[in-house]
Amino acid sequence: MAHLIRDKAKLIARVRRVRGQLEAVERGLSSEADCEATLQLIASSRGALNGLMAEVLEGHIRYHVIGREPDPLSEDGRAVEQLVGVVRTYLK
Repeated sequence: MAHLIRDKAKLIARVRRVRGQLEAVERGLSSEADCEATLQLIASSRGALNGLMAEVLEGHIRYHVIGREPDPLSEDGRAVEQLVGVVRTYLK
Protein backbone atom coordinates (compact mmCIF):
# COMPACT_ATOMS: atom_id res chain seq x y z
CA MET A 1 0.00 0.00 0.00
CA ALA A 2 2.96 2.34 0.54
CA HIS A 3 3.46 2.50 -3.23
CA LEU A 4 -0.14 3.71 -3.66
CA ILE A 5 0.42 6.48 -1.13
CA ARG A 6 3.79 7.41 -2.63
CA ASP A 7 2.38 7.50 -6.19
CA LYS A 8 -1.05 8.89 -5.22
CA ALA A 9 -0.86 12.11 -7.25
CA LYS A 10 0.28 10.29 -10.39
CA LEU A 11 -2.39 7.60 -10.02
CA ILE A 12 -5.15 10.13 -9.40
CA ALA A 13 -4.05 12.00 -12.54
CA ARG A 14 -4.39 8.75 -14.49
CA VAL A 15 -7.86 8.13 -13.04
CA ARG A 16 -8.89 11.64 -14.11
CA ARG A 17 -7.64 10.94 -17.65
CA VAL A 18 -9.65 7.71 -17.73
CA ARG A 19 -12.73 9.57 -16.47
CA GLY A 20 -12.29 12.26 -19.13
CA GLN A 21 -11.98 9.67 -21.86
CA LEU A 22 -15.06 7.80 -20.67
CA GLU A 23 -16.98 11.08 -20.57
CA ALA A 24 -15.90 11.65 -24.18
CA VAL A 25 -17.35 8.23 -25.07
CA GLU A 26 -20.61 9.20 -23.38
CA ARG A 27 -20.71 12.56 -25.19
CA GLY A 28 -20.04 10.80 -28.50
CA LEU A 29 -22.86 8.36 -27.93
CA SER A 30 -25.22 11.10 -26.81
CA SER A 31 -24.46 13.20 -29.87
CA GLU A 32 -24.73 10.17 -32.14
CA ALA A 33 -21.09 10.31 -33.28
CA ASP A 34 -20.21 7.89 -36.04
CA CYS A 35 -19.11 4.36 -35.25
CA GLU A 36 -15.43 4.88 -36.15
CA ALA A 37 -15.07 7.88 -33.84
CA THR A 38 -16.84 6.05 -31.03
CA LEU A 39 -14.60 3.00 -31.42
CA GLN A 40 -11.53 5.23 -31.29
CA LEU A 41 -12.78 6.85 -28.08
CA ILE A 42 -13.42 3.44 -26.52
CA ALA A 43 -9.95 2.21 -27.53
CA SER A 44 -8.37 5.31 -25.99
CA SER A 45 -10.30 4.74 -22.77
CA ARG A 46 -9.19 1.14 -22.64
CA GLY A 47 -5.57 2.17 -23.16
CA ALA A 48 -5.77 4.69 -20.34
CA LEU A 49 -7.33 2.14 -17.99
CA ASN A 50 -4.68 -0.42 -18.92
CA GLY A 51 -1.99 2.17 -18.14
CA LEU A 52 -3.48 2.68 -14.68
CA MET A 53 -3.64 -1.09 -14.16
CA ALA A 54 0.02 -1.44 -15.21
CA GLU A 55 1.15 1.25 -12.74
CA VAL A 56 -0.68 -0.31 -9.78
CA LEU A 57 0.30 -3.85 -10.74
CA GLU A 58 3.96 -2.90 -11.10
CA GLY A 59 3.94 -1.44 -7.59
CA HIS A 60 2.19 -4.54 -6.29
CA ILE A 61 4.83 -6.80 -7.85
CA ARG A 62 7.71 -4.72 -6.52
CA TYR A 63 6.45 -4.09 -2.99
CA HIS A 64 4.07 -6.91 -2.12
CA VAL A 65 5.06 -9.96 -4.16
CA ILE A 66 8.80 -9.43 -3.76
CA GLY A 67 8.47 -7.54 -0.47
CA ARG A 68 11.36 -5.22 -1.16
CA GLU A 69 13.03 -3.35 -3.98
CA PRO A 70 15.55 -5.91 -5.29
CA ASP A 71 19.00 -5.03 -6.60
CA PRO A 72 18.42 -4.59 -10.36
CA LEU A 73 21.60 -6.58 -11.08
CA SER A 74 20.54 -9.57 -8.96
CA GLU A 75 18.65 -12.57 -10.29
CA ASP A 76 15.54 -11.42 -8.39
CA GLY A 77 15.92 -7.93 -9.80
CA ARG A 78 16.15 -9.19 -13.37
CA ALA A 79 13.14 -11.47 -12.81
CA VAL A 80 11.08 -8.55 -11.48
CA GLU A 81 12.01 -6.39 -14.48
CA GLN A 82 11.10 -9.21 -16.87
CA LEU A 83 7.72 -9.72 -15.19
CA VAL A 84 6.97 -6.00 -15.16
CA GLY A 85 7.95 -5.81 -18.83
CA VAL A 86 5.62 -8.69 -19.73
CA VAL A 87 2.74 -7.11 -17.79
CA ARG A 88 3.25 -3.74 -19.49
CA THR A 89 3.43 -5.38 -22.93
CA TYR A 90 0.30 -7.40 -22.23
CA LEU A 91 -1.66 -4.36 -21.10
CA LYS A 92 -0.78 -2.22 -24.14
